[in-house]
Amino acid sequence: MRYEHVVQGRFVRRLNRFAAEVEIGGRAALAHVKNTGRLKELLVPGAELYLETSRNAGRKYAHSLIAVRKDGMLVNIDSQAPNAVVEQALREGKVKEIGDVRTLKREAAYGNSRFDIYYEGDGRKGFIEVKGVTLFKGDTALFPDAPTKRGTKHVQQLAEAAHDGYEGILFFLIQARGCRRFAPNAEMDGEFADAVRQAARRGVRVLAYDASVTESSMAIGKPLQVVLD
Repeated sequence: MRYEHVVQGRFVRRLNRFAAEVEIGGRAALAHVKNTGRLKELLVPGAELYLETSRNAGRKYAHSLIAVRKDGMLVNIDSQAPNAVVEQALREGKVKEIGDVRTLKREAAYGNSRFDIYYEGDGRKGFIEVKGVTLFKGDTALFPDAPTKRGTKHVQQLAEAAHDGYEGILFFLIQARGCRRFAPNAEMDGEFADAVRQAARRGVRVLAYDASVTESSMAIGKPLQVVLD
């Protein structure tokens, strides 16, 4: 996926979950933060940012944060981007664990649940729940960066779908390059990590891919080792 009208800036401070003070071209500005996670390791004063400028004069904020540079690594922080990237990768047959698919549907309902992607192909049908990952410790990517009861519920519901005969895929998209493995962040949210391990035992496939990130784009990268225990 690509962004239009991208500008460079510097991070000043976060005002709340949705807004930040930034500096663009030497001038102070307010920007929308397209990620409600903590991001405290990334959004530090003076950090190099990339922002998308909207041409919609009616928007509250003219700019939206899309990427930040951390220790030389460019990290996409747009929480809406992973679903689009994974969908495009599926359409192009770039997720080898899933293979070719003929039908794709976003925001698919199943019982009282709603999953990010529904797919069909070669007599198979399944649901995919996508999680974007922006937290790193050494060469390991971790999720979540804050406790997530909603995320835990998604994983449990995906395990129920797998039990009912659907393929269930929990897909972690690391929004950067440079990591070798992925692991659930048990230190941050032990309940989520336990739910992932239990789901894997019930037939849910846990996949992790990194991404190729530029100042104005993000695309699927290569699969990473998944460490659950």
